[in-house]
Amino acid sequence: MKKIILVACTLFSIGAANSQSLNSPNGELEMQFSLNESGAPIYSLSYAEKSIIEPSSLGLDLKNQEDLLENFTVAGIEETSYDETWEPVWGEQKEIRNHYNEMEVKLLQEETNREMIIRFRLFDDGLGFRYEFSQQKNLGHFVIANEKTEFAMTGDHTAFWIPGDYDTQEYDYTESKLSEIRGLMENSITANVSQTSFSPTGVQTSLMLKTDDGLYINLHEAALVNYPVMHLNLDDEKFVFESWLTPNLEGDKAYMIAPSTTPWRTIIVSDDAREILASKMTYNLNEPSEIEDTSWIKPMKYVGVWWEMITGKSTWSYTHDFTAVQLGETDYETATPNSTHGATTEHVKDYIDFASEHGFDGVLVEGWNIGWEDWFGHSKDYVFDFVTPYPDFDVEEIQEYAENKNVKMIMHHETSSSVRNYERHLDTAYQFMKKYGYDAVKSGYVGDILPRGENHYSQWLVNHYLYAVQKAADYEIMVNAHEAARPTGLARTWPNLIANESARGTEYQAFGGSKPNHVTVLPFTRQIGGPMDYTPGIFEMDISKLNPENTSHVNSTIANQLALYVTMYSPLQMAADLPVNYNRFSDAFQFIKDVALDWDESIYLEAEPGDYVTVARKEKGDDNWFVGNVNGEETRTSKIKFDFLDPNKTYIATIYSDSKDAHFRNNPQAYEIRKVRVTNKSSLSQTSAPGGGYAISVVPVEKSETRGLKKL
Repeated sequence: MKKIILVACTLFSIGAANSQSLNSPNGELEMQFSLNESGAPIYSLSYAEKSIIEPSSLGLDLKNQEDLLENFTVAGIEETSYDETWEPVWGEQKEIRNHYNEMEVKLLQEETNREMIIRFRLFDDGLGFRYEFSQQKNLGHFVIANEKTEFAMTGDHTAFWIPGDYDTQEYDYTESKLSEIRGLMENSITANVSQTSFSPTGVQTSLMLKTDDGLYINLHEAALVNYPVMHLNLDDEKFVFESWLTPNLEGDKAYMIAPSTTPWRTIIVSDDAREILASKMTYNLNEPSEIEDTSWIKPMKYVGVWWEMITGKSTWSYTHDFTAVQLGETDYETATPNSTHGATTEHVKDYIDFASEHGFDGVLVEGWNIGWEDWFGHSKDYVFDFVTPYPDFDVEEIQEYAENKNVKMIMHHETSSSVRNYERHLDTAYQFMKKYGYDAVKSGYVGDILPRGENHYSQWLVNHYLYAVQKAADYEIMVNAHEAARPTGLARTWPNLIANESARGTEYQAFGGSKPNHVTVLPFTRQIGGPMDYTPGIFEMDISKLNPENTSHVNSTIANQLALYVTMYSPLQMAADLPVNYNRFSDAFQFIKDVALDWDESIYLEAEPGDYVTVARKEKGDDNWFVGNVNGEETRTSKIKFDFLDPNKTYIATIYSDSKDAHFRNNPQAYEIRKVRVTNKSSLSQTSAPGGGYAISVVPVEKSETRGLKKL
C-alpha cells in the first residue's frame, strides 16, 4: 500500500467579512468558507468556475440549549493534504486512491465558550464535510433538535428522487424538475408495510441531480454512525435543500456526547455522468477496516427458495392451523402441514443439487424456523427465536447434505422489526449458525419498529444495524441486511457487511412491477453508498405462470436481467428465479454461471441517469472481462470500444443481446447469443430494446481458437 501525507498548517483568525478557500487536488473544485455578519458559518462550492452550491448555512439547532448556529468567531484553520492507495476486501477495483485537501475550521461561540469544528475534505470528485465536537467543559451531553445544513441549488435542476420517509426506501424513482416535486409527491408515495412520510417536498439521499448545462450533482452522506439518517427537505421557491434528520419516539433527532462527530455530508460533482458512478469518495470518507483478518469474507453467488415465496407459489409458514403463535406453547408437531411450505428438507435439497451442479456457492433458505404463521402486523415482541426449525426442516440433515455437495447454506433472520427481541437472541442465533455451517445471514426488518413509535432510520435503529454487523464479525459471519438504513460506505470499515437491500428490489416486480428504467437510476442513487442485494436473474416475466393468482409482470428482458450482474455491483449475487426456468433457457443461464463477483478494474463506458448504464469489469486475478448494458424505456443503440483489453491478446466475446423484436412488456424472452473475435481495437454497435440491454463475456484465447469466428 502506497501512502503519502503532505501537511501544511495555518492557524489564524478571520473576520466576519473574510472568507477562506479550499481547492481540490486537481484544482477543478473550489470550496469557500466564511462567517456572515451574525457569526453564522457559510459555505459554497464551484466546479470548473461554475457554481454548484450557492452560499449555504451550516449549524445545529439544539434542544434546551443555545443553538450552534451563529455568534461564532474563527479560532483557527488548519489545512492538510492527504494521498493514499488502499485495497478493499472486495469491490469494483483492486485499489482505491484516497486523495484530498482538507480544511479544519475551529469555531468558538464566545458567549457560551463552546467549540465546534467543521471539517471539509475536497476530493477531485466532490466535497465531504462534517461537524466535530471536542472534549470541553461547556458542551458534554446535548440533543440535536434539527440539523440546519443547507444545499442551495443554482436553479430548477432535474432530480431523480424518491419520497422522504422515515421507514422505507422502497419506492420507484421519479424524474422531475425540483419545482415539480410538490405536485408529484402524492402519486409517488406508494403503499408499503411500514412508511412515514414527512413533507410534500422531502426526498431521500442519495439524490441525483442534473443541471440544464449538463452538470451532474449527487447529494448523500458517508459514515453514518450513531446518528439518524439524513433526508433533504426542499424549499421549492428558493431551490434550497435543508437536512432533515429522522426523529425518534420523542421527536428528538440525535443524542450526542462530546467528543463526537456527525456523519459526512457529501456532494459529488462532474460534467460526466460516468464519473459519478466511478466515484469512491463515499468509501474514502469511512475509516479503514476494523477487521484484521478478513480471509473469511468471501463474495458469494447463490440460489434459494425466495422467489417462490415472493410470487406466492410457496409460503414461509408451515401450517394454516394457527391464527396466533406463542413460541414454546404452540404445538407444531400435531399441526397439519399446508402443502405449500417452501423450506422443506427435500425441496431445499433440490436447490442444493442445483447449486452444486452449476457451481453456485450457496443456498438461501427462508421460512425454515417456527413462527411465520403469526409474524407480522400484530406489534408482537417475541416473534422468532432464530434457532427452532419447523418439523419438515432437518437442520442437521441439510448441513451434512450441503457439505457433501460443497455448498454453503445462507441463514435467514427476519426480525419482524422487533429489534429488542433480535438483540436478545443475537448471540444464540449466531452460535447456532456457526454450529451448522452458516457463514452468512440475510436479516430483515419488515413492519413497524418495536419499541413502538421508533423509526427504521432513527439514531437508535442505526446503532442497532451496526451492532448486528459488529457482533457478526465476532463470529466471522457476513451480513446482508434488508430494510435497514441505506449504505453510506460503512462496508469499508466493516467489510463483512457484504450487501444491503435498502431500496426497491426485484421483489417489487412480483408486486405489480417496477419502472423499466429503474435499474438505470439505482447505480446513481442507492449504490453510491454500497452494494445492493438486488436479486436479479428472473427469466419468466409472467408471474401468473408461477402463481395464477398473481398477474404481475417483470418489466425487463432476459438480456437486461443478465446485464444486471455487471451493472448492479454486488459481491453477493443471487440467481433468483426457479431452477426450472434456468433449465428452459440454459444457454442464457450460462452467463450467470460465468460472470465474476469481484473485480480488479471497472470502467463505466456509457451512463445517463434514467436512460442507460454500460459497464466493463475485469475479473479479480484473471484476464476475463464482463460487460453489461441496461437500457431505459426507449430503444437505443449503444456504441462501445474494447480499448480496455490487453493489446497483446485476442479474445472471444460471447454477446447476449435483445432480439430485434424484444420488448420488456410484450416480448421479454426474445434474445440472441453470438460469439465473435475481439481485440483492443474492436468496437461494438448494439441495439437495446425498451427495458432491455446486453451482457458480454470476454475471454482471452489463443488466436487459433478463434478460427471461423467473425471479427467484431
